[in-house]
Amino acid sequence: MNDQPQRASLPQQLQALPGAVQHNCHISDARFASDFTMCVYLLKMREYYRWEMGLDYAAKLPHDAVGEWLTQREHLWETLESKPFIPLEIDGKRYDPFDAESINRTLEKHQLIYSAGYGAKAKPHFYLARLERNIDHQAYRIHISAEEYARDLSAPPAMSQNSEVFIRRESLRRMLWERLEEWRWNRLDNAMGRALRCYDFENNLEDALERMTDTEIETLALHEIGEVQAGELLGERWRDMIDSFPRSRLELMARAVRDHLADALSTLPALLRSAHPPSLHFYFANLSGMRKQIYPAILEAYRYWVEYNDTGRLEEQINAGREHWTQVARALLDLHDSRVTTAWRDMESLIEEKQL
Repeated sequence: MNDQPQRASLPQQLQALPGAVQHNCHISDARFASDFTMCVYLLKMREYYRWEMGLDYAAKLPHDAVGEWLTQREHLWETLESKPFIPLEIDGKRYDPFDAESINRTLEKHQLIYSAGYGAKAKPHFYLARLERNIDHQAYRIHISAEEYARDLSAPPAMSQNSEVFIRRESLRRMLWERLEEWRWNRLDNAMGRALRCYDFENNLEDALERMTDTEIETLALHEIGEVQAGELLGERWRDMIDSFPRSRLELMARAVRDHLADALSTLPALLRSAHPPSLHFYFANLSGMRKQIYPAILEAYRYWVEYNDTGRLEEQINAGREHWTQVARALLDLHDSRVTTAWRDMESLIEEKQL
């Protein structure tokens, strides 16, 4: 595995830590990997293999070796699916694996960063990485990590907890690589193609990946700051509501509402101020199907900008969206508080009726 040389550089008392974190990552994957469609699952597993073996992005993956590794990994998951997460031991003290704040206080002197939390469909995420740098931005602390010692299959490139934002450079690079590979299948003239054509991927893959990663780190931070701001607006009730309907269509819809609110509060205003077309193209290339479904007006505003180089409609949508998605989110909370699970159908109908 590719973490062996990295572990050798860790202090003696931390040599076992990557393995313990990776063990919890395996348990999470064992419980949730089946949620992916087969096509997405196989693509992610190929890149997971690439990460474990320390292979370059341009390296051709050996078909037989990947197949054997995949079989072994799925067998491992079968043995772990019902197992509990294990505590992490650092300097002789044991920590709950979700107590990231206490763990990071201990790891900071070693220039390491750890994160633990729940993502879409209530999937637990863990990772351990080298800390590249911290940035204080207004009331927020942004942690940017470099190479990763342990990670799970999906490896989201950014997460936020309270006023702390975690940006994973290595995971972002891999996500960009996956997007490039997906786009190359058809090479469509779409938002992703427009973003990628701003970089020289055809002649200098590594340099293009590095440049795009540096650029999109800022976009990720902006979205996560927006998530924190949305959380401040909506309060703890929102988290309680999301936790009450995990792994459902309604969860995806509600998360899309909050994502649009977060981007109206932070991401999109900043992208328009920066006047950097590659990031704006990439933003629209990464909107999920659910986000597109409930907000077709923002896509029309994007297409208008592409055709006429005029951001006026985007600016209008940002202002309208900020108010609209705040109202929709609060209406969802009111429905949930009034009837909890019996309100689910009405909550889905509310979001569909409130498309913007």
